[in-house]
Amino acid sequence: MIEIRSVAVFCGAQPGKDPVYREAAAALGRGLARAGMTLVFGGGSIGLMGAVADAVLGSGGRVVGVIPDFLERREIAFSASSELVVTDSMHSRKRRMFDEADAFVSLPGGLGTLDETIEIITWRQLGLHDKPILLCDIAGSAAPLLGMIEAAIAAGFAQADVRRLFEVVDGVEPLLARLQTLTAAQAAVSARL
Repeated sequence: MIEIRSVAVFCGAQPGKDPVYREAAAALGRGLARAGMTLVFGGGSIGLMGAVADAVLGSGGRVVGVIPDFLERREIAFSASSELVVTDSMHSRKRRMFDEADAFVSLPGGLGTLDETIEIITWRQLGLHDKPILLCDIAGSAAPLLGMIEAAIAAGFAQADVRRLFEVVDGVEPLLARLQTLTAAQAAVSARL
């Protein structure tokens, strides 16, 4: 086991209606930089993605952006990244983010954020990795996703033990503190991804 050195953050390409989301993304970015953790993110310069990346760089941290070529203009690639990786597909983007990260954090976001979060939880359920997954609840933002998971459990489509695949942390400061206590699995990347 090794300490967490890089964190993939899944978050919205939009800022959301409540300014608290952008403030949380910026606070997370500053905290990752202070902790010496590299940000791995979707590579866009807009929305919460841009806010977290700006904050990491503004605090002297390292940023690895991973963006598929067809979104490079649409999401306005974060050209200030310490490293910007352009992939050929959404799947290769997610795979590269997985490869670069020791842990995963999900902030509020739209369908892409939900997709990334569910997929990384599913990969863990299937035994393809054992990296920590933290859902950062900002002003109740995690409730709909948790409701969907609980509904799947109640309907018999998921076992109750899927709850162990991720942690829900209320707010950025407790999340940053939790990251400091976690370790990452030193397992080879599964060829089945």
